[in-house]
Formats: sequence, structure tokens, C-alpha cells
Amino acid sequence: MSEPLQQPANAPAPNTQPKALRFLANVASYVFHPVLFPLVMAIVLSQLDNQFFGIPEKQLKLWFLSIGITAVFFPIFSILIMKPLGFISSFHMPTARERTIPLMTSMIFYFWITHVFNTISGPPLSLKVLLLGNFWGIIAVFMINIFTKISMHTTAAGAMIGIILVLMLNGHVNMAIPLFVSLVIAGIIGSARLILGVHQRGDIWLGYIIGVLVQLGAYIYMR
Repeated sequence: MSEPLQQPANAPAPNTQPKALRFLANVASYVFHPVLFPLVMAIVLSQLDNQFFGIPEKQLKLWFLSIGITAVFFPIFSILIMKPLGFISSFHMPTARERTIPLMTSMIFYFWITHVFNTISGPPLSLKVLLLGNFWGIIAVFMINIFTKISMHTTAAGAMIGIILVLMLNGHVNMAIPLFVSLVIAGIIGSARLILGVHQRGDIWLGYIIGVLVQLGAYIYMR
């Protein structure tokens, strides 16, 4: 009698979470997708940081458009054409190796938008810190991804917490409520990724740590 076939040792464990919970986790993963982070947080900063007050609305819209095109649209478009070209097997990029080329491509776009905003006058310090921190963050994710599949979702969540901490250090506005909200959202994101079983717990926490550190590091560098 032949023995039953066994799964490889590195095969992912089957997800035993309820379907409804997995559905909600998927929704949270899409709503808080890291590719949207630069634009969303730039808009949030414009509402929280008093250094944005007095900047013409037309100027703000041009900044948001630049960030949206360079740091959101171009990375998404690049990934969309990578699957037909065979660079990735799925838009979910289930393995760390598949994320290499998308990360390198996004790194170029993040560098460019960071360089542009650091060479023009007008953008508040918090916005420049946000973009520089994003660029440093994707470099860190790229390097760590060689060894383990760090969570990009929680890296963005950590960066969200980090930029709120920057506002607390740099501003005079009470950031207690925004910080609490960011912590809740970060908790939802991390829980969603664990429920879906796409990351190990250590990769979730490593993402949080890297996200916070790159924003605080960018603030110290640019202050």
C-alpha cells in the first residue's frame, strides 16, 4: 500500500479562518493597501499640520496630483504590465522573490518624487519627511525581502504612526486622537494580514518597526 503524498515542508498551512473573517481581512488589505499610502497620508498631513495652512488650494492639488501620478499610478501601472510579461505570477506576489522587480521599480518612482519635493520651495517639512521616509522604507523593504517576506502593509502602517509622531515632535497641535486612530488602523492591518496567512508574525512586527524608524530617521535627517 502506497503512502499518502505529503506537502513540502515550506508549503503554507491551509487557512482555517472563517470565510466571513477572511473576506473582511481582504477588504481591509485593499482599503489600506501600501501603494495608496503616499497620497493618502499627504492629504491627511494637509489637514493635520498647521504648516499647510495658507498654502493655496491650487498648489496643494498640484502637489497631490504629482504624488498620485508618480508614487501611486506609475507603480500600479508597472505591476499591471509585469504579469502579462511574466515577471510575476500573480498580482498578490505570494513569494518574496516575485516582489523584487516591483520593489525596484517603485523605488525609482519614490526616489524621483522625493527628489522633486526636496528641490522646490514651499512644501512643509512634514511632507518632505513623509516622502523621504517612504523612499528609505522601500529600500529597507527591498533589502529585508532578500531574507524574509516582510509585510509591506504593516511597513506602511508603521510609517503612518511614524509621521504622526513626527507631527507631535515638530508641531504644536494635539496629536493624541490622530495617534490613537493610526494605532487602531495599524492593528486592523496587521490582524488582517495574519488572518489571511500571508505573513509570519515576525514579518508583521518587523514591518511596523521599519515603518516607524524610517519616518523618525527622515525627520532627524531633515530637521
